[in-house]
Amino acid sequence: MPLSEYEQRVLEQMEQQLTSDDPKLANTFQGRGGTSIRRWLLCGTGALLGLAVLVVGAATSQAWLGVLGFIGMFVSVVLAFSPPRRRGPAGVVGADGSVRGRPSPQRGPKRSSPGLLARMEERWDKRRDERGQ
Repeated sequence: MPLSEYEQRVLEQMEQQLTSDDPKLANTFQGRGGTSIRRWLLCGTGALLGLAVLVVGAATSQAWLGVLGFIGMFVSVVLAFSPPRRRGPAGVVGADGSVRGRPSPQRGPKRSSPGLLARMEERWDKRRDERGQ
């Protein structure tokens, strides 16, 4: 059963609101299945070619060829299992839905937090003070 015009407008408004409120979540729901399959196929082909080069290198007793095959296999498997880079607007989403660039980090002097040893000394002193009172 198709949606009425009113329901379609409401749905579109909800989608726009979701996209402006949380663009990361909206991108997650949109999904991109085609690139995933293509990525798996390319990485699988690279791994098989790397394996073939490794076997040829071992059969011909050429270590450098075997090493190249292993590196090719390794890179293909790492690329297959690493998360893909997200493309799209990067920055801060304004109330009107516009995207501004990321704010630059402050270049002021860094305040260093006390190290582990200093914090432990403070706790020790605090404990001794509490017991002495």
